[in-house]
Amino acid sequence: MPTAVPVRDMKDTAAFSALVERERDVTVTRNGYEAFHCLSAEEWASQRDEVAKAKLLSRIMLAEQEIANGEYEEYDTFAARIKAEYDL
Repeated sequence: MPTAVPVRDMKDTAAFSALVERERDVTVTRNGYEAFHCLSAEEWASQRDEVAKAKLLSRIMLAEQEIANGEYEEYDTFAARIKAEYDL
């Protein structure tokens, strides 16, 4: 069950911090409507890692599709082109 608290409950910072750590995801409301969400540091790191994994998987799938379509070049060719293009 999601935890929702009114914004005034944030005044007691120690209690609010303990609540967020215990519940991991707390919805703060203002006038009965969602104002924002607070996540524990652990939950935030977990969600950040999941987003990073999803982006990496998406890029891998795109790369595999490019290889299957022949839309790639060998490293030596690529490196020579980049060196010439940027005068390296």
